[in-house]
Amino acid sequence: MGGHVLRTVGQYVLVLFAAISLNFALPRLAPGDAVDYLLPPEQAGSLSPEQRRQVLAQFGLDQSVPTQFRDYLSGLARGDLLFSVRYGRPVGELLGERVGWSALLVGGSVLLSTVVGAFLGFRSAWRRGTARDAGTLTGVMLVDSLPPFFVGMLLILVFSVQLDLFPIFGALPTVDTSGLALVAEVVKRSVLPLATLTLASIGPVYLVARSALVSELQEDYVLMAEAKGLSERQVRRHAERNALLPLSTVTLIGLGSLVGGAAVVETVFSYPGLGRLIYEAVLARDYPVLQGAFLLLAVGVILANFVNDLLYPLLDPRVRRPRAAAT
Repeated sequence: MGGHVLRTVGQYVLVLFAAISLNFALPRLAPGDAVDYLLPPEQAGSLSPEQRRQVLAQFGLDQSVPTQFRDYLSGLARGDLLFSVRYGRPVGELLGERVGWSALLVGGSVLLSTVVGAFLGFRSAWRRGTARDAGTLTGVMLVDSLPPFFVGMLLILVFSVQLDLFPIFGALPTVDTSGLALVAEVVKRSVLPLATLTLASIGPVYLVARSALVSELQEDYVLMAEAKGLSERQVRRHAERNALLPLSTVTLIGLGSLVGGAAVVETVFSYPGLGRLIYEAVLARDYPVLQGAFLLLAVGVILANFVNDLLYPLLDPRVRRPRAAAT
């Protein structure tokens, strides 16, 4: 077990270093002058040569590439992600203000999609081949095929425009509130984007849960349990417990695609999360913010996969003791 942990840590340290290096290299591999990417076109075109050199020096781009990479790594160690061109503030502060809102949406949607998807998947597996199974499968696949922005606009049309139940945009009320009233407003404004992300991520969880339980029901221990006279509830409990193992993988690995979907959903609902910040940075050509946001997303996905690799041997003894399982 200890050797597995050390190997896993070493592998992910290399992956993290590769992600950091790629995040450093991509902006510098773009064609053209770096000033043209750091400033709006109308400002970059009016700068004198001396002013362009000052802009490059401000962002440390007047040094050699190895020196820039060294300064980049030392800056990361200090938490220095440069300054935003649009806001004139440290990128780390901007990311810190937005990441909490995204974590609320992504964390909530992961929890809800896992619970709902596993429940529907297990029910379909127990009723496989029936009309209910076919209906549930068709409905989940239909919802999963819809783009998240389209689902979000449908929810806005129904629950905000027609029924006037939830606000259309934002995460905080426009008037000053505090205490429980503020909490209630935050929850109310997060319902629609949270529902959109949850609906967009139920499909993979449902399919994995259904397939895993169908596979478990074909194992010998299920037949043995039924032959011993165990009740359906007892058999179901044992089979579903083993079928939960693949869900940990699909849930944690799915965080990467879910964060990408959050960027679209936050834009639709004008939600002040990390995805909305990325959208604003793209429009403003704010490359320091984009570089910092992409690095944060990459680190998040790597950590999710790292946690999954560490948890899986704890959940499945066959992975932890391969030799014993083989004998």
